Amino acid sequence: MANIKSQIKRNRQNEQRRIANKAKRSALRTRVKVAVQAGAGDDEAQAAATLKEAVRSIDRAAAQGLIHKNQASNRKSRLMKKLARPSA
Repeated sequence: MANIKSQIKRNRQNEQRRIANKAKRSALRTRVKVAVQAGAGDDEAQAAATLKEAVRSIDRAAAQGLIHKNQASNRKSRLMKKLARPSA
């Protein structure tokens, strides 16, 4: 445990950020999973809407620094390939 007052505060802040980032990362994975499940279904409109929402979430996560911009690009690419496969 730190003895320095500023380090105690820094540890507190880091823990709060870690918990917030964990929740955001979990929500991101959930959105992608919902998009994949909707893509497997019959409703094209719903699949397009959930795909758009998932891509938007990935972009937002990259902008906030939650994931790297190259990782965001890779995730979007993988998602698009996965959803394009059944229709081809």
